Amino acid sequence: MSWFDAAAAAALLWLCSAITTTSTFYPSSSSSSSSFTRLRRSRNLLDLSLRCALLLTTCRACHISQKPLLPSMARVYADVNQHMPRAYWDYDSVNISWGVLENYEVVRKIGRGKYSEVFEGINVVNYQKCVIKVLKPVKKKKIKREIKILQNLSGGPNIVGLLDVVRDSQSKTPSLIFEYVNNTDFRSLYPKFVDYDVRYYIFELLKALDFCHSKGIMHRDVKPHNVMIDHEKRKLRLIDWGLAEFYHAGTDYNVRVASRYFKGPELLVDFQEYDYSLDMWSLGAMFASMIFRKEPFFHGNSNSDQLVKIAKVLGTEDLFDYLDKYDIELDAQYDDILGRFPKKNWHSFVNADNQRFVSNDAIDFLDKLLRYDHQASAPERLTAKEAMQHAYFSPVRQAAQQNSDATHS
Repeated sequence: MSWFDAAAAAALLWLCSAITTTSTFYPSSSSSSSSFTRLRRSRNLLDLSLRCALLLTTCRACHISQKPLLPSMARVYADVNQHMPRAYWDYDSVNISWGVLENYEVVRKIGRGKYSEVFEGINVVNYQKCVIKVLKPVKKKKIKREIKILQNLSGGPNIVGLLDVVRDSQSKTPSLIFEYVNNTDFRSLYPKFVDYDVRYYIFELLKALDFCHSKGIMHRDVKPHNVMIDHEKRKLRLIDWGLAEFYHAGTDYNVRVASRYFKGPELLVDFQEYDYSLDMWSLGAMFASMIFRKEPFFHGNSNSDQLVKIAKVLGTEDLFDYLDKYDIELDAQYDDILGRFPKKNWHSFVNADNQRFVSNDAIDFLDKLLRYDHQASAPERLTAKEAMQHAYFSPVRQAAQQNSDATHS
């Protein structure tokens, strides 16, 4: 029950008590009661009703004032774009420098998405493999945003490299040319992983996320399909920046981003002032599916059912606290589908098939990612940099240090 609900209930209880008291002093009129007595009782009840209405209005005014005085703000990198020149984040002003389409040839189709079709290609000038992302008809503003973001992130750790931008001279269809990654589909790759592989690749993904966040950019579509892994070379690349956006504190963003199974609670309750921590929820959902061998981990049939699936794991008590904190009102459809659920123990998901991936450190790390509150202080949802310091990654950090020492010895 929210603060306002409690106050309203108290006010109504006071009214009922007052009416009962009034009825005692002014009992129901008999045939001998005077008109004056009946009128006096009516006036007293009206006065009590008005006083109660005033109390409820006061309660509502106080409730409204309980909303955060400051907008929801990222715990880290909140003002990056504020300190950058406008040209850094204003993608409307981007002038696209088109390359030569004839320099590239399609070899085979390797994927498709809502906004594009993807092909393996070859650069006929230097005979290097590449990936050709042919964009479906979308607003030019969206294309400019993706290009600008990729340019800003160029050379970052584990960020897919944009090599060129071309377009067909007749259809004007644009295509983005990317570095080639010899990826193995996650559905066949992940089952081959040992415990250290999961730690290693999640750590590599965190490098990419911390880098893009430090550049003032949210990916907004983190999922296994957008994480390319060349397992032989132990190379990871975070791809598909089509939904990525620049972060500006206090801005209302579109909640129709990310894929359903990896949507953070903030998207599912239509909270628009989200931030980089959305990516951390998506990573947490991905991590849960990897260690528990359950793909996807939260398997909702719709956006509303997705929130119910999350609540059945994380419990409803923390969800309602989250809603109260940000003064979020759930859609009426949840009245029938969202009951009250206790928080499940993460160890309840451990079985003979996945126990080799599950340790106390893994559980603790997961628990600090899959939190309702997207921007509260630790131990709420970890930032990418905080996540990289977690004990779960100690073996990865130690191995990196040993490799560094061997290189410099």
